[in-house]
Amino acid sequence: MKWSGFLVAAVFAALTFGLWAYVNRPTAEPPWPAHVQGMAFSPFQAGQDPVVQSLPTEQQIDSDVRLLAGKVTAIRSYSTLKSLSLIPEVAARHDMKVTVGAWLDRRLATNDLEVAGAIKLANKHANVIRVVVGNESILRGDLTVAQLVKQLDRVRDAVAQPVSTAEPWHVWLRYPELVEHVDYLAVHMLPYWEGIPVERAIDYIDSRMDQLQRAFPGKPIVIAEVGWPSDGRTREGAVASTSNQAMFLRRFLERARDEGYVYYVMEAFDQPWKARYQGAVEAYWGVYDVYRQPKFAFVEPIVRIPQWQTLATVSVAIATVILCLLYVHSLALGTRGRSLLAVVAYAVATTMVWIIYDYSRRYLTVTSVLIGTLLILGMLGVIAVLLTEALEWAEARWGKPRKRPFVVAPPGAPLPKVSIHVPAYNEPPDMLIETLDALARLDYPDYEVIVVDNNTAEPSVWQPVERHCRQLGKRFKFFHVAPLSGFKAGALNYALQHTAADAHVVAVIDSDYKVEPHWLRSLVPAFADEKLAIVQSPQDYRDAEENAFKAMCYAEYRGFFHIGMVVRNERNAIIQHGTMTLVRRSALQKVGGWAEWCITEDAELGLRLFEHGHEAQYLPVTYGRGLMPETFVDYKKQRFRWAYGAVQILCAHAKVLLSADERLTQGQRYHFIAGWLPWMADGLNLIFNLFALIWSAAMIVAPHRYDPPLIMFSVLPLALFAFKMAKLAHLYSSRVGANIRQTLAAALAGLALSHAVSVAVVKGLLTRNEPFFRTPKFKRSHALIGGFAAARAETAWLLALVVAAVGLTQQFTIAPGLVLGIPEELKAPDVSLWVAVLLIQAIPYAASLLMSFISALSLPARWLGRPPKSTGVPATTPFRAPDSAD
Repeated sequence: MKWSGFLVAAVFAALTFGLWAYVNRPTAEPPWPAHVQGMAFSPFQAGQDPVVQSLPTEQQIDSDVRLLAGKVTAIRSYSTLKSLSLIPEVAARHDMKVTVGAWLDRRLATNDLEVAGAIKLANKHANVIRVVVGNESILRGDLTVAQLVKQLDRVRDAVAQPVSTAEPWHVWLRYPELVEHVDYLAVHMLPYWEGIPVERAIDYIDSRMDQLQRAFPGKPIVIAEVGWPSDGRTREGAVASTSNQAMFLRRFLERARDEGYVYYVMEAFDQPWKARYQGAVEAYWGVYDVYRQPKFAFVEPIVRIPQWQTLATVSVAIATVILCLLYVHSLALGTRGRSLLAVVAYAVATTMVWIIYDYSRRYLTVTSVLIGTLLILGMLGVIAVLLTEALEWAEARWGKPRKRPFVVAPPGAPLPKVSIHVPAYNEPPDMLIETLDALARLDYPDYEVIVVDNNTAEPSVWQPVERHCRQLGKRFKFFHVAPLSGFKAGALNYALQHTAADAHVVAVIDSDYKVEPHWLRSLVPAFADEKLAIVQSPQDYRDAEENAFKAMCYAEYRGFFHIGMVVRNERNAIIQHGTMTLVRRSALQKVGGWAEWCITEDAELGLRLFEHGHEAQYLPVTYGRGLMPETFVDYKKQRFRWAYGAVQILCAHAKVLLSADERLTQGQRYHFIAGWLPWMADGLNLIFNLFALIWSAAMIVAPHRYDPPLIMFSVLPLALFAFKMAKLAHLYSSRVGANIRQTLAAALAGLALSHAVSVAVVKGLLTRNEPFFRTPKFKRSHALIGGFAAARAETAWLLALVVAAVGLTQQFTIAPGLVLGIPEELKAPDVSLWVAVLLIQAIPYAASLLMSFISALSLPARWLGRPPKSTGVPATTPFRAPDSAD
């Protein structure tokens, strides 16, 4: 790694540390007072849950009250039943006052017991200073005003203490008749729920207090709950965090002293049990956590993350390790390339550390641990894909001149005999005859052509080809074999068995390829290097201008052959593809021929040859052109075969690919894993989408109980999508020579294949015998209805994701429960971000439907402009990749 690499790493390390420091700069706030007037008090310990009647003991209640004694003047309880009825007695031991609360809900018989308990406690204990009958019973819709008034009047007639019911400020304004039946207003002031930024929250409370005082002059007001959560969803401008909780409470307590407010801080201790019924944020309102530890500093300046130096150091260390690995194992890069890798490495490391830290601080259950583990594994997968995409971008765009340029042989170089194998199954005879005629025009002294037609049932299809081979002369040999197992690999192995004894090189082309006359003369002499087993030139196509669908497919194909394969060649790690390939015969036979168990026998053979120590060369120059799939269905099936075969290869060669086996170099191992990693990610993406739909449905049905995933988990997929689009746009412009329309077409075509790839990956992991699919070459009529049918699975997923997104939008912007015309849930950024994730996830399915219609409509190719010209070189000129600008 050059000194410039160290300098780039150092600069970005400093920037990362500086960012952590900036975000966590200390903020001076008013100190916590020596005594707090009151706190909401729920003494439930970790693992306890009042819904299932798992309640605190008297000893636990006493311990909690003792912790607050001397710091808090009064506490407010919420129930009078069972062990919670002991709160006033225990508080009296510690000279603490109590506001007794009676919990009212839809269970009318239980309500009567609660009210009776409140009356009994108020009359029995001198330290009971107030009674609160019901907590947000009207807001939840559990009781009508008339029902609540009946209970209020009952208590007021039976006790001497002031009596009220607790509701948010807006409920009092909406139901002024309640005021006539209470001795004071027990008001909840929780600006977080209304989306008020913490910076404006205290002034907001003042304005609401003024509004209530003007509406009900002379009526005492007690702020029965006032607080801020330390974790949970962001609601418009209200961010739930420990630092914001500390800031809010310390500012409020100073304002309450100045204004003379009577208040109860919400609340003494975190209540994790609430998250199971009311949403995750309900667990985090305590000044102390569930283990009775203070959650923030009471006097010192507030720091967003007190442990930020440790986290910054860890993130910088992880990023530096990642960056060093990228630098050491990357091709020679210019400063821009190193900088791109640095930006990505430090960003993903910081994000990863932040997510894991944030998640670890939550109250975790078995379910949340399982979900969190899956989300973190998914995050690591996204990061892995992001890093591989970044490395390919940097190397393809800012790599130095190639280390392995292909040198075309000069005149007079040895030209060994070549055996050209053409496998065919049910191919249009006219097309195959054109292929053979092009082979007959080869400018090469010594070659043979073996055509193996396997399993074509109709004689009228294969017999014209047989006759034409006889007409072309003794160089051409035709075999019709039926039955013949092994699909294309079986046909190629059959051809290998009938190859001339003196042939040193085997060439393979598909039945639709028309080769250039100088193909063999340009490439075969490279086999003078004894280590070389494969010489590969790109797949290219001659029908890109036939219609818009094929023009889009053509744009998508070119990215792999003019970006990915060029970079792979530098590490001797190309993917061998089964047409326009030349293989040393002795090497092919030594490794056992073509694998008939794999439906991508070409890529599997290339990997096997690498495992045996052979080398390959790739020349990004077109020497032959074939035909693209006729329809979107064929296009999907072709990509399905490629992806399914990739999984077959990964499973079969896992021991070599996933270990330090010396049969492969690090670069080869990297490219085979990293090259297929996006396809593996597509497979996981299918599972993610299923999870996303289930989770979104739960959010729609029970919005208070099910929160959207953490914002960071939503940001990562969006960031990866944006990054890949930016990479494609840049490289297609700078390396493929595509215009903006062709670049967008390539992106659309690639996205349209995502579902086919994901299904192939999942099937590849679960099965081993998916049949070989040959890309048909017969022309087929297109129909609009057929175009829709070709993407019916993708359409179903598209509709499901869009419906989920719309459902969430409606649920979280219209209902439940309006607050003076303001939605109770509001437009939370995390909900909006999750909706964005759903819509982003829907894009590939929409692309599939659009591609299917474009295929069916046969739109003109000229809309995309002329396709980029393929590189061509004279037969005697050495080809070297162009220098890269730094």
